[in-house]
Amino acid sequence: MTHVIVTGASSGIGRALVREYIGAGAAVTAVARRAALLQELVDELGSAVHPVVADLSDPAQATAWLPAAVAACGPVDVLVNNAGVQIVARTIDVSIAQMRALFEVDLLTPLALIQAVLPEMLARDRGAIVNLASVAALAPTPGMTHYSGAKAGLGAASEVLRGELRDTGVTVVTVYPGPVDTPMARAAYDIVPPTAAVKLLPEGVPAVLAHRIRRAVERRRARIIYPWVYTLTRHTPAITRFMMDRFTPLPPPRAPAA
Repeated sequence: MTHVIVTGASSGIGRALVREYIGAGAAVTAVARRAALLQELVDELGSAVHPVVADLSDPAQATAWLPAAVAACGPVDVLVNNAGVQIVARTIDVSIAQMRALFEVDLLTPLALIQAVLPEMLARDRGAIVNLASVAALAPTPGMTHYSGAKAGLGAASEVLRGELRDTGVTVVTVYPGPVDTPMARAAYDIVPPTAAVKLLPEGVPAVLAHRIRRAVERRRARIIYPWVYTLTRHTPAITRFMMDRFTPLPPPRAPAA
């Protein structure tokens, strides 16, 4: 049975990925902070879900759970680095602690997990690594300095890794989601409501993206940009940058201390 690891599995795209892979007959190690939501997945999908409660912002927990997951479900066939946190705020209003926690989850832990699973994948000459970057990596967004920076780092590392592994049986898929209907996206819109122009653009569906990711792994595709309209951000970077700088609304400034 194929062993798939999905981080950030308790909601949004991660939850959809667990359902997608269980539906395809895989065993899934589902990693997230919220035990109750992971238990809901087990109750819904059965014993093929191996839940792991871990805070990936804590370096001590980043990979500590991996040996037990391998012992329970076998060697890792597919690693999906999906976990992510987002800060929507002006740069000056973000604390160093918040910044570090974001980079741990969005960049450093994915790289640490790759380092942990890659040697065995190469020894078996098969496997797949899926890294969920963001369209914010291609079109860095005002008000999302740290998220854009971390996702740009993950996207770049993922593209480099695919080149390094091109002559092996290990494939790397880089995913650049645009707006997808998830709790994290809705929380961002609560801070900065979408503009009229953004409302005209399509919004992705987690289940659709999850299916595309599984198919991309099977077909050894290099990358996914979803919804499709956001491919323009990759191919017209100068125009994209002008539009982002000129028209993106900023988060409200932090209220002064009383």
